[in-house]
Amino acid sequence: IKVKGSEKDAVTVAGEEDENPPKEEPWETALKTTVVDMEVGEFQGHKVSVWDLLHSQYIPEENRKELLELYEAGELTLEQVKTVVSTIVTKAAAAVRAEQMSPVGGPGAEPTDTEAEPTPLQGD
Repeated sequence: IKVKGSEKDAVTVAGEEDENPPKEEPWETALKTTVVDMEVGEFQGHKVSVWDLLHSQYIPEENRKELLELYEAGELTLEQVKTVVSTIVTKAAAAVRAEQMSPVGGPGAEPTDTEAEPTPLQGD
């Protein structure tokens, strides 16, 4: 990937190159402008950009990197990225919700397990 701008770039307006931050890649702009209606977690009832979903707590960093690389390389379409990200966020948010509602993983679970099976120490 070349960072230097060329004279062939029609994206930058002449004379403004030094005043503006570097231009976004077209694929990055597409991710930021494509929105999804999410009905889970903190996104419930909001339209959220695919970019924001990708960078949310629900998407592990390695998944995010892999999706971005595949999309940037043209191996995934914007629609595919949108679907994958929406699915991951929906499942992850559902798992978080289930975890919060379930007493099984609560702090009281471990002590009852160890109290139920006391093992006397022998052979010192």
